[in-house]
Amino acid sequence: MERESLGSTGIGDGVAIPHGKVAGIERLVAAFGRSRGGVPFHSLDGKPAYLFFLIVAPEYSAGMHLKALARISRLLKDERFRRSLVEAADADELRRIFREEDARS
Repeated sequence: MERESLGSTGIGDGVAIPHGKVAGIERLVAAFGRSRGGVPFHSLDGKPAYLFFLIVAPEYSAGMHLKALARISRLLKDERFRRSLVEAADADELRRIFREEDARS
């Protein structure tokens, strides 16, 4: 919530990338979540978020989380990719979509 008070991490197009640095962890941790109904997230475009990419980095890491943010942002500019994540039937299909997209890059 403290990070969100600086500015919403809801970047628009149904996507939010909450991120921050945390004491006590040694490496970057990322998680993905999806809401079929959407979540009001104070996104830049005022629309609900459906896709969430959480990035948590060690408190004193230099640019580790910025590289992760840049990579995720780049992937999510592709409307086809976003739509495939929203429409995926289950976790197995989501994993397949991520693997295929990662292999392309």
